[in-house]
Amino acid sequence: MAEPVGDGVRMGRSTMAVHAGSEPAALGRPISGAIVQSTTFESDPLGTGEVLYSRYGNNPNHRRLEEKIARLEGAEACLVAGSGMAAMGAALLSCLDSGDHVVASTALYGGTKAFLDRELSRLGIQTTYVDLAAPDWAEAIRPSSRVILAELPTNPLLRITDPSPLVEVAHGCGATLVTDVTFASPINFRGLEHGVDLVVHSATKYLGGHSDVTAGAVCGSRDLVDRARERARLFGTALDPHAAWLVERGIKTLALRMERHNANGVTVAAWLEQQPEVEHVHYPGLASHPDHQVASRLLDGFGGMLGLELVGGAERTTEFVRALRICTVAPSLGGVETLVSEPRFTSHVKLSAEERAALGIRDGFIRFSLGIEDADDLIVDLREALDAAFGVSGQVRGSREMGAVVGSTGKGEETG
Repeated sequence: MAEPVGDGVRMGRSTMAVHAGSEPAALGRPISGAIVQSTTFESDPLGTGEVLYSRYGNNPNHRRLEEKIARLEGAEACLVAGSGMAAMGAALLSCLDSGDHVVASTALYGGTKAFLDRELSRLGIQTTYVDLAAPDWAEAIRPSSRVILAELPTNPLLRITDPSPLVEVAHGCGATLVTDVTFASPINFRGLEHGVDLVVHSATKYLGGHSDVTAGAVCGSRDLVDRARERARLFGTALDPHAAWLVERGIKTLALRMERHNANGVTVAAWLEQQPEVEHVHYPGLASHPDHQVASRLLDGFGGMLGLELVGGAERTTEFVRALRICTVAPSLGGVETLVSEPRFTSHVKLSAEERAALGIRDGFIRFSLGIEDADDLIVDLREALDAAFGVSGQVRGSREMGAVVGSTGKGEETG
């Protein structure tokens, strides 16, 4: 889909990812923008104009990157920060005061939940956790509710909630709808088009895309982003200019990378679902996923994130993960390489086994961030690891019926 930019020229998202935010054409202009490694800039002696200071987040590298991300999200403004948590913190603190209330999804990144429970609670800000897919979730709204907080897709079960009901409730009670869309990227989903007020990215993931930079971003209306920017300046969360340059460079290949992530996700998920050693595959591109229909309607691609549960639980999982060769055991996600982690050891380590199980994350749950390798090679790696975990003869082969191959997987096939 092409979007109007600049003087009316229309750009598709891949073109936008390459060119948005670039310096105007001129003879001698460097094609790759420079890293401006300066903390301060010459000011007008009369005190007019904006004071440029890298701690303020208005270094030229910040500005180029913010324009690029804002264009991709269809936002009036963007703030970049030193990490995804810095971006989330700035977004939430800009909307909340002591005595306010947050309605948050039970499915949240562990760091975000810790921020709500440990830090915001000290400021007199309360949080109620709800299943945003439940029909009665809005009963948690109070007169003091000022933020509704969601993830789309969720970590790590990859649930997809239609934001329309959330928008209706939020705007009806004067709350701000904040959504973490890290797992989708602006290629697969753009929350502002659906009425979300602020979208937050851990740019460490798909936006950077190469597991070599830590950053975050907040996008929305100019008024809301400016309020977040004020908090970011006070807390000193400015992104390093070199890190901003790395994210800007990474975004140039975002659309191309997401095309492969989407294709690998569909291919690997469909293959895994046929394996007798596999208890369950969590992937919104599969017809078996509870949110497949809403995902097909909302997303332009199903992504590279995948959840896996094996027959035999945690014990088999340990043997399986140890046998992987191409897939690398490491936290984080969204890079060009396939990474595998267990939430019990990473994102949800602070929760007890019982608390995780209540969220649907049993011990032995495996989260894959599928990279851009050849899908056939990933499947060979997975097959060999399954053989190592269950025995080459396949201890469970034939112990459960082979499911039919998933037929249409919606938009994910179109991207492959």
